[in-house]
Amino acid sequence: MHEHRLRTGARLTELGLGAAQLGNLYRRTTDEEARDAVDAAWDAGIRYFDTAPHYGLGLSERRLGAALADRPRDEYVLSTKVGRALVPTPDRAHLRDDDGFDVPAQFRREWDFTRDGVLRSLEGSLGRLGTDRVDVVYLHDPDAHWAEASTSGIDTLVELRDQGVVSAVGVGMNQSAMLAWFVRETDVDVVMCAGRFTLVDRAALADLLPAALDRGVSVVAAAVYNSGLLAGPRPRPDARYDYEQAPADVLDRVHRIADVAEPFGITVPELAAQYPLRHDAVASVVLGMRTAAHVTANTARMTSAVPSELWDELDRLGLVPGVGSEQDRHTGRSTS
Repeated sequence: MHEHRLRTGARLTELGLGAAQLGNLYRRTTDEEARDAVDAAWDAGIRYFDTAPHYGLGLSERRLGAALADRPRDEYVLSTKVGRALVPTPDRAHLRDDDGFDVPAQFRREWDFTRDGVLRSLEGSLGRLGTDRVDVVYLHDPDAHWAEASTSGIDTLVELRDQGVVSAVGVGMNQSAMLAWFVRETDVDVVMCAGRFTLVDRAALADLLPAALDRGVSVVAAAVYNSGLLAGPRPRPDARYDYEQAPADVLDRVHRIADVAEPFGITVPELAAQYPLRHDAVASVVLGMRTAAHVTANTARMTSAVPSELWDELDRLGLVPGVGSEQDRHTGRSTS
């Protein structure tokens, strides 16, 4: 599995395991399924694992930490996030979480990007992960918390990095404009951009990606299937796009992409998984994987040979414009 080095030295495999589903995102996942997924990822060469306290109110971190406990710590990169503190709510433990995860509501999430909040959140994550360090820490979705996130939040992470507590720091969001600001105006090393650099949404090309190239900041692309729209060979009529019903014009575009790809023997999910990595600023694509079967499928998508002629044809037709800064993937940047 090819890797790309962040400017601080941490190395991310081109495919990373996103562990939201290990926190019972939308439905229950068993402990065995979670461990099997991590084991399969390791066997496939994946060495980048991403989680957050938000995912299952800490369940994702606990499961991921347990699954990685017997792996050599220096052989993988682990990232988590801060900004959503978990506050105990024992009076609600008999209820279910109301934020998309099938877990008991024994905690509530409280936005907190203050210095103390960031430090407490990271301490809690270390305990749940069962480790003495994480490699990358992101501010988690600070969209509505600009004042704190752009000052105490990022300043605290930079302080932790400069002290050697963490290797790299950044921000993870579902938008590109604020991420671009963090890249231009703060000392971040990496940002996670969810859903804004995909086959059908390339907003990050206008702001984030040029800024990242200019500042030497790496980008991790997430949510590249856009809520499942791009996860199958053809979208269903009721397919979701960014958590809502996909508009007719978006559905039509995906069908047209599939029409072009099928004669080449390539599917839409293969294109969706690989497209972000065509840009020089992108170091890794993080995909949510609940089971070992998901790992096998996504690894195959990431490693399939997509002909350059197909990308050229999609560009010529205006369906998937070229990224502008593309270089050969395995000679243009530091890899191993």
